[in-house]
Amino acid sequence: MADTAEQVETVPVAVQEDQDQDQEMALATTNTSTEVAAPTAKKVIKKIIRKKKRPARAQVDPDFLNSEPPPQTGVTYNLWYNKWSGGDREDKYLSQTKAKSRCNIAKDSGYTRADQVTGSYFCINFSRGICAKGQDCQYLHRLPGTFDLFNPNVDCFGRDKFSDYRDDMGGVGSFMRQNRTVYVGRIHVTDDIEEVVARHFAEWGQIERTRVLNTRGVGFITYTNEANAQFAKEAMAHQSLDHDEVLNVRWATADPNPMAQAREARRIEEQAAEAIRRALPAEFVAEIEGKDPESRKRRKLESNYGLEGYEAPDDIHFARGANAVNPLGRAGFDVEYQERPLIENGEYSEYSEAPAQIEQPQQETGGIFSGSTLAALSKARVAVASKPTAVSAGPLVAYDSDSDDE
Repeated sequence: MADTAEQVETVPVAVQEDQDQDQEMALATTNTSTEVAAPTAKKVIKKIIRKKKRPARAQVDPDFLNSEPPPQTGVTYNLWYNKWSGGDREDKYLSQTKAKSRCNIAKDSGYTRADQVTGSYFCINFSRGICAKGQDCQYLHRLPGTFDLFNPNVDCFGRDKFSDYRDDMGGVGSFMRQNRTVYVGRIHVTDDIEEVVARHFAEWGQIERTRVLNTRGVGFITYTNEANAQFAKEAMAHQSLDHDEVLNVRWATADPNPMAQAREARRIEEQAAEAIRRALPAEFVAEIEGKDPESRKRRKLESNYGLEGYEAPDDIHFARGANAVNPLGRAGFDVEYQERPLIENGEYSEYSEAPAQIEQPQQETGGIFSGSTLAALSKARVAVASKPTAVSAGPLVAYDSDSDDE
């Protein structure tokens, strides 16, 4: 038993010695390799991947858009407008019929023929998710942006606006007021109703403000751009959120809240101020807004132009162009000519150019007429016509005649 114990105790010692030898050999090999082999620089290759514009895809099959007449709600069916006329009119905004399809911006958007035409409008069928033309469509298949500007009399789809809203606040809208808020009704009431409404309507553009009445299932969504509100109104009409409800989307009326009216007036003033900032010089804007306190003192020194007590008005001091009085205003503009400098110390600059002299016709001296007059007279031909002789008739034919025959 003692021998066995001794053997058991000596085995770990031998194993430990073998491990130490292996580590020393590994270190020696590592040191040798680092001393002999020199590190080589790796080449870094950058691969630039450029994404090509994809064409717009057809949202539905052409056979999906059948021209079957809708359920009869009137007396006469109109083939042109595809609806019934006469009888009781059905309000489409109160209809409980769910939309056939829905637009998916991530998959459906792309370039069409309208991208090659400046000022093209957006496709209303694309916003509703039922455009079957794809890249052959004559309208834009994408979301409106801040750079898309249209006439105030039409919407982003090219439809004419009216002077007043409809009684049900539906339709295209009015050109008398810029409306960026849509009304959403028949929302399924849940605990996270605000998050659901914001998530679904944020797909159609940047939202400025969202207000949801939880108990009534009604919401008001205000977009930063009016074109996005027009697009969202058509895209979410008769759609559903996370449940099987059918939304009622219309234009929102003017908010009677004084705070909302003051906020809208302040927004319009900020837009006007931003437009003025872009039109005026940067130093003039900084002086007006008080961002540069030393600008007033610097202007007094620069705007006198060597005249004591004189200060140039704003339209002269901040003028821009080649003929501006202020040297800073002439910076960056090409001058028509440079005056020839005076010769000082026998040196003259070769880079200066004299103003072009207007050639004047030389006059010949020593005569009454000028050279131009003589040239005109030499080219002119004066023809003197002889006066025709009148033939007399009557008894006094030969009276006082000088003819030898008479």
